[in-house]
Amino acid sequence: MPQDNKTNDDDISESFPKLGQLVSTCCHGFFTRKQLFKRLPVLQWLPAYKLEYLVDDIVAGLSVALTVIPQGIAYAAIANLDPQYGLYSAFMGCFVYFIFGSCKDVTIGPTAIMALMVQAHVGNTGVEFAILSAFVTGCMILLLGVLNLGFLVQFISFPVTAGFTSAAAITIASGQMKSLLGIPGQSNEFLDSWINVFEHLPDIRLWDSVLGVSTIIILLILMQMKNIKGNKCWRNVGKYITLSRNAIAVISGSVLAYVLSDVGNVQPFLLTGNVTPGLPPFQLPPFSTTLNGQAYSFSEMIAELGTSLITLPLIAVLESIAIAKAFSKGKAIDATQEMIALGISNIAGSFVSSMPVTGSFTRSAVNNNSGVRTQLGGITTGVVVLLALGLLTESFYYIPKATLAGVIIAAMFFMIEFHAAAEIWRTKRVDIIPMLSTLIACLLLGLEYGMIVGIGINICFVLYQISRPNVLPNRLTIDGKDVLVLQVDQGLVYSAAEYLKHLVLKQATKQTDAIIVLDGSHINSVDTTVAKVLVNLVQDIGDSNRTLVFWKWNRSAQCTLLRMERELFQNLFRNEEKLDAIIKEGFTRQQATVRADV
Repeated sequence: MPQDNKTNDDDISESFPKLGQLVSTCCHGFFTRKQLFKRLPVLQWLPAYKLEYLVDDIVAGLSVALTVIPQGIAYAAIANLDPQYGLYSAFMGCFVYFIFGSCKDVTIGPTAIMALMVQAHVGNTGVEFAILSAFVTGCMILLLGVLNLGFLVQFISFPVTAGFTSAAAITIASGQMKSLLGIPGQSNEFLDSWINVFEHLPDIRLWDSVLGVSTIIILLILMQMKNIKGNKCWRNVGKYITLSRNAIAVISGSVLAYVLSDVGNVQPFLLTGNVTPGLPPFQLPPFSTTLNGQAYSFSEMIAELGTSLITLPLIAVLESIAIAKAFSKGKAIDATQEMIALGISNIAGSFVSSMPVTGSFTRSAVNNNSGVRTQLGGITTGVVVLLALGLLTESFYYIPKATLAGVIIAAMFFMIEFHAAAEIWRTKRVDIIPMLSTLIACLLLGLEYGMIVGIGINICFVLYQISRPNVLPNRLTIDGKDVLVLQVDQGLVYSAAEYLKHLVLKQATKQTDAIIVLDGSHINSVDTTVAKVLVNLVQDIGDSNRTLVFWKWNRSAQCTLLRMERELFQNLFRNEEKLDAIIKEGFTRQQATVRADV
């Protein structure tokens, strides 16, 4: 019996490669020192860190923190979540990107677009769904990064992205009108928000409206302080006032509300209310929950999240990589590493009750303008956010909702892509169609469906272009024979086959040319449908007592046609440089360059 087992083992080892060797071969590229340094960028820049960088990183981190704290509270409001969840989302992204991030300027955290997309699916179902969406989004992004599938975002063109971003900005600003005017309402959708405003016109609160509009005006004025003239000292003062404008607005509004409430015993503004103090709990994401007495299993929660499981990862990757490229200053960006960093940020964030996060253009710009030197600036931001959660939550109670609405609306002014629309119109006017289609569809149908509509229309444009090749005619007289040369300007796929046949026959019937030459110098390959249609084309041309010549077709295309109908095509391919020699020689000679075994 032992001998039989040994024989069986020998047979197996001869039939299959050794498992250990196979695993070693597959994993060899993943566990090298080079890969370790590539996937953990902190191992590259931290050993070379210089003490002189520390002050710049701390200043930049503080500047970003003064921006992210009011934004985090505001974006949590957009997602219909309590304010602390916006801050939970902010600090974990800073710590994770410190280790895995490859661009010093990028900051990961809550953004307006992600908050709006979260609200569309989990705004009415509870915070557990928002946390689970962060976990699933992180897993999807990490999977995309590990499998190098970042190319999927390339199917979202610039016009579609511009339309989506503009629609998101308009939708977010519209959703804040209820808080700006102090009227009741829940929905953040574009149409519903404005319908709600008109239905509650009599309920508009005067002082909330005054405070909200004043906040917007003040923010726009402070935005221009960076352009202040004068000596270097005044320019630096103006620069840092601009960078901290959101914090200035929120602090001023909170102080005003506190003075009026506790000193003057009046409360003219609607306030944010209680914010849960302390650090976020570290626990597993909720894989099941109970809502309104109904128990939801993991699969039911996933079903409830719906299409957001696809759109959230795509939008997050699109935003984050676009921001990294914008601040790379010509350096190559490792898209795979950025997706790995973003995926881990969302997964880790879900363990501290975070909603989905991605790169923030606003805070990344603040980081860059503040002179950040390394990713260590993110640690400063994370620490300040944690201190705010531990020490300042009582102060958050007095933040007026109108002030937060003003902060959000002022930020949205600069997200509407007016310059992109002008650029598209100037460059290629037909591209304005997918942009406007995306914009309108996002406003009327919602961001996710609007994005799908925009991508669909853009793909239709691409399909139309590849299905309608240009055929350039050129009529010659060579050795007393009328010759029609037709040059196809692009490759051929099945959707272009009938259109090509129609154009060739249309040109051929205009005059009685004895010889028709189909120039294939731009055709790399053909498929079965094209080959079948070309068979019919050769037969139709032959029925009219004319000759069709395939000139300068590459080997791949020739082989495909020969496999379809060898006897029909074998004498029709010619590769001579000059057309005159082909016409004078006639067409009895077989093409010597085509192998007989095709």
